Amino acid sequence: MAQKTDGTTKYFFSSMTRISYLHEANFSVKMLPKKEWQRGDYVVGEVLEPLGPLSRIELHTGRLIDVSEGDLIIGVFGKRYATLEVVGSWEHIGEDGEMEALSAGGIFGKCTSKAHMLPSLLSLLYRGHVILRDSKVKMQDFVKRVPEHPFHTPVVLLVGSSMSAGKTTAARILVRQLKMAGLRVIGAKLAGTGRYRDILKMQDAGADHIFDFVNVGLPTTLCSPGEYRKAIRQLLSRMSAVHADVAVIEIGASPLEPYNGSIAVEEIKDNIVYTVLCAFDPYAVVGIRAAYGLNIDLVSGIATNTEAGVELVKKLTGLPAMNLLDKDSPIEVLQILMKKLNT
Repeated sequence: MAQKTDGTTKYFFSSMTRISYLHEANFSVKMLPKKEWQRGDYVVGEVLEPLGPLSRIELHTGRLIDVSEGDLIIGVFGKRYATLEVVGSWEHIGEDGEMEALSAGGIFGKCTSKAHMLPSLLSLLYRGHVILRDSKVKMQDFVKRVPEHPFHTPVVLLVGSSMSAGKTTAARILVRQLKMAGLRVIGAKLAGTGRYRDILKMQDAGADHIFDFVNVGLPTTLCSPGEYRKAIRQLLSRMSAVHADVAVIEIGASPLEPYNGSIAVEEIKDNIVYTVLCAFDPYAVVGIRAAYGLNIDLVSGIATNTEAGVELVKKLTGLPAMNLLDKDSPIEVLQILMKKLNT
């Protein structure tokens, strides 16, 4: 899980490095002035004390490990703007070089706001940039541009009222049902914060191919709309190159957060055959439905954990609602999906 590059120094490679070959490379590490820093740079962070419940890093393999004081982790400079957890950016790192792991996936930056109930983040010290062939290395260096192709695969779309609303769980269940029906399935996440676990869960459920925005060099989709649109079209072109009957696509965060989720929906809107809204709260369904401007086919997620939640969703919106974790719910949805897919 670690790589010795000079016979003495051991590094842990976060999941942000999974598009690279750094774990096999003989690289060096060099401290650079802040004026040369950019989002997506691969950098080394040394683990500081005190350690806590969030002292874990997701490796390039997807495995989650505990780290110790003095460990060296390769991650990327990035930003996060999570309404329920953490806000921070690499741009706020001071002259002392102290920073945090803004996510377990290896996004490094200075935390500026954190939910009070969340434990302390993993504290790190900037130890330098990863250097190959005398130049600093960034995510984009490992992204090969592909010819753009239209994306025609039918889409089952999962959107949410916020993070942790149940989208990935719903995606996993739907992928499994579609695979059991004999279909070839793409599992993808088009917006949010990069974690390998989200798309790996779809792969574990049977998805034939998995994709996310990390594949096109974005640690998160917190970037300008123009940059995001170019990246997402590259991602969709990669997805169009594989044979699939259906794509189960998750849009991370919510449409009103600055993760470009609304642009993602716009890019695939002509392919959408079924939309699941996962909400944290029944009342949130009303606002998210209006914000996306989508025809919602089903409400699921945390808001439907109980009969009371299901009934309240129906009362507030008139939309169908069910907990996909209930025994018979996935079968019922699959029957609807097969009709939508003309299968």
